[in-house]
Amino acid sequence: MTAPHDAARGEFALELRGVHKRFGRTEIIRGVDLGVRAGERVAVIGPNGAGKSTLFNLISGRFASSSGDILLHGHKIDGLTPYQINRRGLARSFQVSNLFTRLSVFENLRCAVLWSLGYRYAFWKFLADAQDANARAEAVMAMIKLDRRRDVLAMSLTYAEQRALEIGITIAGGASVVLLDEPTAGMSRSETARFVELIREVTVGKTLLTVEHDMGVVFGLADKIAVLVYGEVIAFDTPDKVRADARVKEAYLGSVLAEAQAQAAGH
Repeated sequence: MTAPHDAARGEFALELRGVHKRFGRTEIIRGVDLGVRAGERVAVIGPNGAGKSTLFNLISGRFASSSGDILLHGHKIDGLTPYQINRRGLARSFQVSNLFTRLSVFENLRCAVLWSLGYRYAFWKFLADAQDANARAEAVMAMIKLDRRRDVLAMSLTYAEQRALEIGITIAGGASVVLLDEPTAGMSRSETARFVELIREVTVGKTLLTVEHDMGVVFGLADKIAVLVYGEVIAFDTPDKVRADARVKEAYLGSVLAEAQAQAAGH
């Protein structure tokens, strides 16, 4: 596999070059090279403890890398704060819904839109006058198919609706690169199928990096799959090639598929 840093600068929307992360003497991320091109949908898979969440925290600025470079559209972002990275066009959702539970669907989305449109806090301004923010919030709400739930408090939504709202908040600011952390976790099969279609629709024209444990989602959604094992990317290729990779089968995928087949046979 050719390392991303051998390519011309700026070829990737998101690029990691030799990224390491240590916590004390423990090395969690061990020299990750990864390049995601604009418009690609890439899934990161791997066993528990492989470092997937740590990798997301490094990219989104929640953790500082120990060494290596992280680039967004060719510009270094490692060392920046999460909000600075967000302002540069990268947005992230989390495993656990992170909503304003006592605000409505519309109000949650409008909060996400306001700063990206240049609004700042001013006690004498009325949000009802922010027509561009209101219009953008309405558009995103329709996109995530929650327009009929416009005035419902976030705390009163179903779990799947809360996850949809969180994705809406993630994309509301217009980020070109979107990180989704286990977006279908806790959903039924029917909810998952609908949610995958929603993700497809709302990420059209965007670059997507997602951590996901559901192999049906991974193979149905991703253009490429990165397999992370013990802090290293052992494979990065199309779903068919990753599925056939002997190293992946040995390290992770074989046991996962066998477990899934066993569960299916038991029902």
